[in-house]
Amino acid sequence: MMKMEENSVYHVPVLFEESIQALEIQDDSVIVDVTFGGGGHSKEILKRLGDDGVLVAFDQDEDALDNIPEDDRLVFVESNFRFLYNWVKYHDLLPVDGLLADLGVSSHQFNEGERGFSIREEGVLDMRMNQQSDLTAYKVVNDYPEKELFRVFNSFADLKNVKKVVFTISGARRSSKIKTTTQLVDLLIGLVPHKKRNQFLAQVFQAIRIEVNDEMTALTEMLEQCTKVIKPGGKLVVIAYHSIEDRLVKNFIREGNFEGQAEKDVFGVAHTPFKAENKKPLVPTDEEIERNPRARSAKLRIAIKK
Repeated sequence: MMKMEENSVYHVPVLFEESIQALEIQDDSVIVDVTFGGGGHSKEILKRLGDDGVLVAFDQDEDALDNIPEDDRLVFVESNFRFLYNWVKYHDLLPVDGLLADLGVSSHQFNEGERGFSIREEGVLDMRMNQQSDLTAYKVVNDYPEKELFRVFNSFADLKNVKKVVFTISGARRSSKIKTTTQLVDLLIGLVPHKKRNQFLAQVFQAIRIEVNDEMTALTEMLEQCTKVIKPGGKLVVIAYHSIEDRLVKNFIREGNFEGQAEKDVFGVAHTPFKAENKKPLVPTDEEIERNPRARSAKLRIAIKK
């Protein structure tokens, strides 16, 4: 089995070998990596491509620019993957043989405290993946009306005490702004028993991060474009880390939409653009979880374009 190059400084890819193999890379393949990050997947894809192969890599985080390898076969797009179709068409690479999406937050983004993603690191409430965007976690926490906070936490987290979270935040910000991750953690940490605190706080941060980056809308837009971007017989490979995004991916692969029910023609035949290769998602082994605890929630889904 081919081993991944050490890239732990920036990101440790999850389900690395499984996701690379799922792409079934040939010498002349055109592959898209919509989540470049530390470049771990992209560098391995380039190893397996021949001289006539092409890799298109997307990332909107300017920190990822430092990880771009010098390779004439690489087309790097500094953009959100929601613009997938336009960029691949612009580079005259339609249709492609495979697409890989490793969703979620990179190890680098978690470890850089000043980015505001981590419940354990001190930093301003930022959480922007695109550091040029206007909406920050600070604005969500301090400026969103209570109604909007309810929407965020109900939609993007599995919390049982949303009302307490919203009222605690709205009550505290009346007297002074909540500026840092530590202030938010200290404010909310007493709302749940000690053994549940990490999971609870991670859910709160997850919901805010998804809102800041409009992640679910971007994901649905990208998946819908895959029907035009990936050629028949091509592969769609997606690693998801929480139930909300995984449900969207599962429904899209199985039903061709995000509602979980396939559209049928007048004869009752469902026309779905992809066929799932694995009925159940692949998950990390116990050994991988022990090496990288962040892999615990990962689910890998593989589909082939009809």
